[in-house]
Amino acid sequence: MLRALTGTLRFPRPWRPLETRGCSSNPGAAGQEIQVCALAGPDRGIAEILMNRPSARNALGNVFVSQLLEALAQLREDQQVRVLIFRSGVKGVFCAGADLKEREQMSETEVGVFVQRLRGLMTEIAAFPAPTIAAVDGFALGGGLELALACDLRVAASSAVMGLIETTRGLLPGAGGTQRLPRCLGVALAKELIFTGRRLSGAQAQALGLVNHAVAQNEEGNAAYHRARALAQEILPQAPIAVRLSKVAIDRGIEVDIASGMAIEGICYAQNIPTRDRLEGMAAFREKRLPRFVGE
Repeated sequence: MLRALTGTLRFPRPWRPLETRGCSSNPGAAGQEIQVCALAGPDRGIAEILMNRPSARNALGNVFVSQLLEALAQLREDQQVRVLIFRSGVKGVFCAGADLKEREQMSETEVGVFVQRLRGLMTEIAAFPAPTIAAVDGFALGGGLELALACDLRVAASSAVMGLIETTRGLLPGAGGTQRLPRCLGVALAKELIFTGRRLSGAQAQALGLVNHAVAQNEEGNAAYHRARALAQEILPQAPIAVRLSKVAIDRGIEVDIASGMAIEGICYAQNIPTRDRLEGMAAFREKRLPRFVGE
């Protein structure tokens, strides 16, 4: 069993720095609901996916989902990306969930196909090799919260509104919510939140452990984004291969018994031993200086 499991592990490839990109398109460009940015200067290595569909409060429609998948595919191949932040360009909303107006026009078969695409999107987010952070500065309902749950870390404005509200619409979470929320909060609490369709503020979500940090909202409406960026800046200086392998060990190990999990950790550790960064970390400790990790 362990051989079959570890045989499917995807380990980070050797680090190959690429040239820093700016935004791939201008916010508000016609037909462009997703923008990809790579930050420069001291934030080099932080990438952002900006969700910008104001007409539908960033609802998960066909075009929106397609562009998200394209953005993830583009960033997955960029070995310079050390942290990925999901943020909104629409004030007061992170993602309002599935586009129900669009879904009303679909047949039952088309609905099934589309929901399967949503599950695939969330799987791609969860499997992204570098750490991911959701900056929730407003409403994150239904599929919007499922998107945030697929990220490794979540930061919310204290005034944000979050919930898996599908049962209030005659539905159930269909893009990973029934699986990721129990893993995040425990079975009983996840059942309560899903059965009732309850909405939580960012502060309540932090108290339950749904988000890592909750911060007071500012006048610009982007306080969670600034906290997410500060969190990304804490991750940025660390050895990128070790961080990525830590993510593999945690994500795969949490799904199996502890003996198998320890074996997965051992495999990941062995992958890290030959890296230049490990030797650099040891040298920096010995010489009492900050390490200079290059991702090799």
